[in-house]
Amino acid sequence: MSDFASIRIVPIGMALGTLLAVSFLLCVVFGLVFPGATMYQAWLPLLPGVTWISWSSAVLGLVESFAYGWYIAVIFVPTFNFFSAKKGA
Repeated sequence: MSDFASIRIVPIGMALGTLLAVSFLLCVVFGLVFPGATMYQAWLPLLPGVTWISWSSAVLGLVESFAYGWYIAVIFVPTFNFFSAKKGA
């Protein structure tokens, strides 16, 4: 039996992907409700191909945001598990 708590990648990936996709969606809604607040300019450089605003761009932004969450999980989970497995941690 293992003496450290490892975490699984699928729940972390799904949670982070959903968090970032919902955050993107909230930013889009906020930008539509308050057009002078220009929040979208902060994330446009981070999401290739996304422009302000069309349905296809919004869907692409959701997909890319979700993918960023998985990217973080793919890096974080093995790193966390590696350092958790170290003796004396």
